[in-house]
This record gives sequence, structure tokens and C-alpha cells, in this order.
Amino acid sequence: MKQKLEEIRASALQTIDAAADLAALEQLRVKFLGRKGVLTDVLRGLAQCSPEDRPVVGKVANEVKQAVADALEARKDALAASQEAASAAAERLDLSLPGRLPLRGHKHPVMRVAEEISDIFIQLGFQIAAGPDVETEYYNFDSLNTPANHPARDLHDTFFVKPGVVLRTHTSPVQMRVMERTQPPVAVIVPGRVYRVDQDASHSPMFYQIEGLLVDKGISFADLKGVLRLFIQRYFGPTTKTRFRPHYFPFTEPSAEVDISCTVCSGKGCRVCKHSGWLEILGCGMVHPEVFKYANYDSETYTGFAFGLGVERIAMLTHAISSIHYLYENDLRFLEQF
Repeated sequence: MKQKLEEIRASALQTIDAAADLAALEQLRVKFLGRKGVLTDVLRGLAQCSPEDRPVVGKVANEVKQAVADALEARKDALAASQEAASAAAERLDLSLPGRLPLRGHKHPVMRVAEEISDIFIQLGFQIAAGPDVETEYYNFDSLNTPANHPARDLHDTFFVKPGVVLRTHTSPVQMRVMERTQPPVAVIVPGRVYRVDQDASHSPMFYQIEGLLVDKGISFADLKGVLRLFIQRYFGPTTKTRFRPHYFPFTEPSAEVDISCTVCSGKGCRVCKHSGWLEILGCGMVHPEVFKYANYDSETYTGFAFGLGVERIAMLTHAISSIHYLYENDLRFLEQF
């Protein structure tokens, strides 16, 4: 019996020392010290020993039990310390590693282009004006000399909030609001969102426009051409050519559309300009006398011009973007290029 206890001691200490983790150690505890463990069976067999051997065997059995318990506790402490050290090493901050810069945002390409355009006109003496996105038909159409039967008033062109109220289709209503409260001279630009029922590769239901208005005594179409040519050469480059084509807008007379020499082929003809050498960028004209009547301006004393351009179109030309929808899909792979 005594020899068997020594064998149990040796076996227990060896296997405990080799335990790889706390789970394995718990299994060994149950194996040797559990209610059905090896030592428990030996202690139950003491009754079979002779009265002379029983105290000796009992003493050895208690020593073996204590030695196994001490070995289990020591190995448990060692494994716990090892796990703690491994966890600390995994979480340790290596101060020698380079830091990670946080992601930094930047201005959207449409906003950047809008600011660049606005800055040019501000340098020319224009001021920035703003107005509501939700507008009345009076300011959006009536006061701008737009007939009641004009196609722009149809549901397939304009978002109606309710009868008589629309999402503005251009920023021209702000020009009328400015004229109502300001006597000439007036020189303003109006950057802002506008809305139209239109969607394809070059159109979006919501887009940005910048419209301009200049009213004073003696303003002529030559002044309009001079201002726009100066803007175009500052923005697109001094060698950019311009072309004015007759057009119709209800709020200006005469009216024109302005083309520039293609920014891709320099006017030689390519796929972007449809081999014409020209790109249309904005509409303009002299303010219609009927519009001045709504503003209570004397059209015999004052004249003025107005113009309007789409910011997205300018951004697409500047950065060779093939579809307006890339600007509003919020794809970081696209936006990070600007």
C-alpha cells in the first residue's frame, strides 16, 4: 500500500507539471483528489490494513494528498501567471511603431468648385445672396415672366410641394427677392441647391446652380460678355475661347447660351465635345423689362444682365467626370481623388 502511494505521488506530480492549461489541471485534480479519485480509493482501503500498518499508511496517504494538492495549486498559479503575461504581451503598445493618422475629411468636389466660382465673382464686386429652397410659384415663375402655360410649370419638370408651392427649379427667385428690398446698383450671385424632375448621366433631381444678377444704369450686353469672358478665362485658363449663341429664356431678352472651347481637345474636336470643339456651360441674357416691373424698377432708367450655370457641369468638365451620379453616390474611392 505504501509503495502504491509513492507511485501515485510520482505519477501525479509528473502529470501536474506537464498540464498545459487550467482545464487540463482541473481534470487532474478530479482524477487524483476527487470523490472517485485515485487517492480517495486508497484511503477507503485503509480498513483492510493491519492495525499496526494503518497509522503509517494513513500518514503517508495524507502526505501524498497534501503534496498533490500543493502541486496543483503551484501549477495553477504558474499557468495563471503565464496567461496574464501572454495577454499583457498581446495588448502591449509598441511605442516604436508609427502612429495611425485618423481619416480626415475634405470638401466635396461640387462645394470646392462652387467656392472657386464664387470667389472669382466676389473679386469682381458681386455679393453672395441666399433664399429658401421651398419657394412659391410667384417667385419661381410669375415674377420671372414665366407664362402660366410654360412647360417648366408641368409636373414632369417641377416638384410641387402643394398647390402654389414648389421646390425651386433655379436660384433666380432669390434675384427677385433681392431686387424687392434693394435699390440699384445690385450685383449678386446666388449659389444653392435646385430641383427638377430630371435624371440621366448628366442630370440629377437635385443639383447646384450659381446665378448672377447685375443691375445699374447703362448696363449693356457688352458688359455681360465682358464679365463672363473674364470669369471663363480666370477659371478655365486665359486661352479658353468663348462663343455666345442666341437662345430663349422668359426672364431675359435678348438671351444667349455660352459655349467654351473644349477643355479636353482645345477646340479640335473629340468625343467629349461630340467633335464640335465647343462645350455649353451656361445661359445668360439682359433682364427682361417685365421682370423689372415686378421688382418696381424703372426699365427706362436701369438695365441689367443675369446668368446661370450648373456647378456639377463645371465640376464634370474640370475633372473629366463622365456621370453626374458619381458626385452623389458617396463612394470614398471616388471622392478621395479630389
